[in-house]
Amino acid sequence: MVLCELAARFDSRKSFYGKATVAQDENDSILYSYNTKVAQVDKTGKLTLFPAWNYSLTTRRHVREFVKQFNVEDQFEALK
Repeated sequence: MVLCELAARFDSRKSFYGKATVAQDENDSILYSYNTKVAQVDKTGKLTLFPAWNYSLTTRRHVREFVKQFNVEDQFEALK
């Protein structure tokens, strides 16, 4: 499993300063916000949100960036 910092590509912030990370393997990409698992996209492109996804404004910001980068915005809107 590869762990990397979530880059702020679509967000107005310059960086998330290590508060959001993505763990990736051949099957899944998992978003961690403040070391808590908040969202996952599997190899089929299915988005799963975990209960903590809506914990804070910053965590929601991390999730929005993650879903944009993985092109699953339509699923996110349906799950909110």
